[in-house]
Amino acid sequence: MLKQDVHRAYNFNAGPAALPLSVLEKAKGEMIDFEGTGMSVMEMSHRSPAYDKIHNEAIALLKELMGIPEEYHVLFLQGGASTQFAMVPMNFLGQGQKAGYVITGSWSEKAIKEGKLFGETYEVASSKATNHNRIPGMDELKIQQDSAYIHLTSNNTIFGTEWASFPDTGDIPLIADMSSDILSHPFDASKFSLIYAGAQKNLGPSGVTLAIVSPQMMERANTANVPTMLRYETHVKNNSLYNTPPAYGIYMLGLVLKWVKEMGGVQGVHQFNQKKTDLIYNTIDESNGFYVGHAVKDARSLMNITFNLQSTELEKQFLAEAKAAGFVGLNGHRSVGGCRASTYNAVPMESCEALRNFMLEFQKKNG
Repeated sequence: MLKQDVHRAYNFNAGPAALPLSVLEKAKGEMIDFEGTGMSVMEMSHRSPAYDKIHNEAIALLKELMGIPEEYHVLFLQGGASTQFAMVPMNFLGQGQKAGYVITGSWSEKAIKEGKLFGETYEVASSKATNHNRIPGMDELKIQQDSAYIHLTSNNTIFGTEWASFPDTGDIPLIADMSSDILSHPFDASKFSLIYAGAQKNLGPSGVTLAIVSPQMMERANTANVPTMLRYETHVKNNSLYNTPPAYGIYMLGLVLKWVKEMGGVQGVHQFNQKKTDLIYNTIDESNGFYVGHAVKDARSLMNITFNLQSTELEKQFLAEAKAAGFVGLNGHRSVGGCRASTYNAVPMESCEALRNFMLEFQKKNG
């Protein structure tokens, strides 16, 4: 495990988020001369053999680490998950069709809002009544069998909830926004017809959007009246090289994937994440109500730990003292307030240990 550098912040930002220190050091060493080319990756042609190797290695590593079926298409897009909110229905919600969305937080609410622009949508289930502190149970899902697809958000950064297991939708395509927990735990990618994720939490820097699409889903794609750059077909046919891709971001993504492999793959990273978050969740649970977690226990996220203190005044004091102590990103999302520690893959154990110790000391002084 890498030792926390004394000059590095305790970075709990929700995204863009922490990157592995070894990845940053590797990129630093190759910044002005990548593998003897005499150029930075930022300077080279995306049609060059050097970049072609970077691009295809990243695709191959993703398939290996995530167990993605070989026939699935791995795409590197731009525009973040927010563009995917519109691109999904634009391509897969045809005239006279309907799509179901599971509403578990702000991002799924934004996704269904975009879906309504292109066709009929409905709520499969919602956790809104309890302020999104849980994931709806399988028995709550009201799936209409004539749905074009079912969409869910696997992890909810704002409210700190995460799907522990995914629904079986049968012949209905299942689509997931996995922006904030992709590569953090093992799952069966073949259950999904489309997965998308912004890179800036677990995959790399902002600017790259990953999409994983099954060939069966591509057969359903609508291309009529869809702008060229917003068609999945365009990027499938051109290996994400129809236009200039976010080349440096993809290079960084490839370095992060190599780091994940060195950590023991997704299973190794998952075990690491569990140990990290246990430190903080146990501190919350053993605080006798001084700290109060937002999510119910069986829906807790391994990536975003959300909690409150006994008053807004005490929360402000906690956040101010934490900032002074070198902690970054502990403020809750502006829409809900409170506190949030985002413990993505690259957040070191030392940062989580430091936060636990700070929380214990703060409670001792103010409890």
